[in-house]
Amino acid sequence: MSDKLKILFLCTGNSCRSQMAEGFARADRGDAIEAYSAGVEKHGVNPLAVAVMAEAGVDISGQASKRVEELPDVAFDYVVTLCGSAHDLCPFFPGPVKKVHAPFEDPPALAADAASEEEALARYREVRDAIRAFVAGLPQSLEEKS
Repeated sequence: MSDKLKILFLCTGNSCRSQMAEGFARADRGDAIEAYSAGVEKHGVNPLAVAVMAEAGVDISGQASKRVEELPDVAFDYVVTLCGSAHDLCPFFPGPVKKVHAPFEDPPALAADAASEEEALARYREVRDAIRAFVAGLPQSLEEKS
């Protein structure tokens, strides 16, 4: 039996934000957190998210985009919604799970009008760094938001 907090990071397509949060939680907080990610839809892992995470020293290239229904049967301690859509469409989780809304900007939307790939990557890096700071503060940052 693990004493680690079981946290599900949830966003719309499980392609960027939730993948980044899972990656940082596993890499930087794996001693205290058992991290999962999913989406209310499945869009595939975004290659630019993979690239900026690799720059930060975290390999998420082996992670897969999945829907909540595809997760193993886990009694989550927290479900963290990372965008408004996931917050609005968050499915019911039985038991004493705490739901926390911690919204972050959508990297593809931020990069949509980028004039170059470097400019697009800069937008992804901004979100990546904000997510890393949030994850670094876990679990305290969850209590502050609940």
